[in-house]
Amino acid sequence: MVHGWGGSPEGGWFPWLKKELEQRKFKAIVPKMPDTENPKIEEWVPFLKNVVGDADENTYFVGGSIGCQTILRYLERLPEKIRIGGIIFVAPWFNMFPEPIEEEGGTEIAKPWLETPIDTKKVLTHTDRIAAIFSDDDPFVPLTDAKIFKEKLKAKIIIEHGKGHFDDKKYPIILKAVLGLIKTKK
Repeated sequence: MVHGWGGSPEGGWFPWLKKELEQRKFKAIVPKMPDTENPKIEEWVPFLKNVVGDADENTYFVGGSIGCQTILRYLERLPEKIRIGGIIFVAPWFNMFPEPIEEEGGTEIAKPWLETPIDTKKVLTHTDRIAAIFSDDDPFVPLTDAKIFKEKLKAKIIIEHGKGHFDDKKYPIILKAVLGLIKTKK
């Protein structure tokens, strides 16, 4: 599981989801990503690669916000023959509302993430099992990105009402999506 910008393994819904998965006998890892207040592609992607080691069809990813971007960028760099089990994206984005980023002083941090293209065709060579969870009132992520995730990544789209940027401690929909992805493994 990859937390977001300014996040940590102890923040938000990550501890809850980790516990829920471990109770079901899954190995769940939530690494502390480097320099979370100033995330950089060239630091986060290699860090994730080192944490994951050898990915295979029993490897599943769950990302929140910029963690989703990190997972996509990690996957596009994997060797062609590697297949993973699937991905759950929570509050993922290709675009962001500029006003909240500017207010937080994050324009320079967000710019490389927003402007460096992602090869979604390469991502799809590693899995076709993707779900993306959005909220209809996310202050950072435009709901129109759901269409992009559906079109470019063939993601199953789940839209929640009134969940903001998914900053609370518990979201049963995330657990349901993860377990559903694992259960429906081909």
